[in-house]
Amino acid sequence: MSSRISRRIRVAVQRRPQAVPLIAVGVAVLGFLVTMEMFARHYGLPGPITAQAREVVFAPRSGQLLYAGLTLMMVVLTWRQRLVAVSAAIGIDIVFWLVRWAVDARMNYGNGALWVIFGCAILALTRRTGRERVLMLKGAGLGLLLVAGHKTGATWLLITSETRPTVLDQYVATADHALGDPSWLAGRMVAATDPISSHVLGTVYGQLPLAAAVVALYQLRNVVVERRFPGHHLVRTFLAIGLLGPSIYMIFPVVGPVFAYGPDGGLWAMADLWPNTPPSMSTPLPMQFDEITPRNCMPSLHTAWATIIFVHSRKGSRFIRFAGTFWLIATLAATLGFGYHYGVDLVAGVVFALTIEIATRSLDRGWDWQGIRLIIHGATVFAALLVSYRYLPMEMARYPWLFGPLLILAMASVIYAYVRTTNVWDPKAAPPEQLGPQLQPA
Repeated sequence: MSSRISRRIRVAVQRRPQAVPLIAVGVAVLGFLVTMEMFARHYGLPGPITAQAREVVFAPRSGQLLYAGLTLMMVVLTWRQRLVAVSAAIGIDIVFWLVRWAVDARMNYGNGALWVIFGCAILALTRRTGRERVLMLKGAGLGLLLVAGHKTGATWLLITSETRPTVLDQYVATADHALGDPSWLAGRMVAATDPISSHVLGTVYGQLPLAAAVVALYQLRNVVVERRFPGHHLVRTFLAIGLLGPSIYMIFPVVGPVFAYGPDGGLWAMADLWPNTPPSMSTPLPMQFDEITPRNCMPSLHTAWATIIFVHSRKGSRFIRFAGTFWLIATLAATLGFGYHYGVDLVAGVVFALTIEIATRSLDRGWDWQGIRLIIHGATVFAALLVSYRYLPMEMARYPWLFGPLLILAMASVIYAYVRTTNVWDPKAAPPEQLGPQLQPA
């Protein structure tokens, strides 16, 4: 049986060489998910495959996420097919809702969206051929990857809380003195403008996937017409950040100011200082923390995702550009103002995001020295930031006039290198008056 399947794969590859990257990506993603499943099982936790399989029948944790995956999948469908898909998803959800209500089970929606995504994948394999099959499989894969990426991130967070009993918040809080303790300042500003600021920033912070979906749908709006995906789009980098970023939490576990120095930390907190009193400068030490709170601060992935939304919104309409700018500013304010991150987390998040973005772009356009150099630059700066936070926090706190500007300059160097490199890759069209007299209209 296995030899027959492998023979069919070889024949498909020989007939369609463009299928090789698709198969390779599929195998790599499946291998990664299986590895995460085994890793989670080792600690007695449900892995991403188990969590997603349960939502075929049981109440999902996030119906919004599943419908966001369905929305991304529908970029490959015609308007009539989209209407059928949405109607089917809502109909299935109504049936599940009535059954759960009858048996008094936990209520939620989203199963219908997952069923429709799986149904489109099966339809592509059984009823479509050639380019149509590949396009529909890519759409279904994109929707499932969005869900799987979220499940993988949740698994990472559970693993960090189980396997990292100590956190490095004292080191990061001490290093944050170099930036003037921005989380404490932002926390007081949010408290002073409550409840308006809390409501607005809370909505922005919680609906980051919605902003990503809006920008992604704008980028993928012509897929159904052109019958192909663009070479590079927001979802690729968004997923890469979500899959790779949490692995840094295992290296540098941090829970955040509102937990380590605030009321949310309970008995595990150093003291109830946030946001009114910045911690005093003293020799930092690893500190014990509970087995529930995720160690998900370094780097700030919300900052990384908001940065990528901003970057990809630059080529959109005026509304898309405004939305990308607003979401970046509001996300930075929320991450600091709610005490979820230190200022140095945000600096690391921006560097991490641009490094991943240039790597995913290089995968599409091909590797060249400019891209490789920027990846090396970003990775070096990111590693230097982590090392300095861990081993030089006292020096950073003693000399904020030196290390504060150095942190900003390090981040700015990556931003500048990214802008310079992408401007070379995507030169802007010159206006008619600069094209030369031979190109002037008669």
